[in-house]
Amino acid sequence: MAKDFSYEIIENIGILSTSPKGWTKDLNLISWNGKAPKYDIRDWSPEHEKMGKGVTLSDEEVSALLELLKKVEP
Repeated sequence: MAKDFSYEIIENIGILSTSPKGWTKDLNLISWNGKAPKYDIRDWSPEHEKMGKGVTLSDEEVSALLELLKKVEP
């Protein structure tokens, strides 16, 4: 049985990529189930009515990710 949940996109920070079908991989600040907002990276349908699996990060995790990304050469 699927568990009910709610979410509110507090801020759309940006789009990382767009698929040929129009889905976007977004970085958003989202409040899940009324809790404190967290950073979230996941795929969204064009009108944000459907979502794919993603990853949610705390402020500390985003800071750690930023430090790790500074070590990467594109």
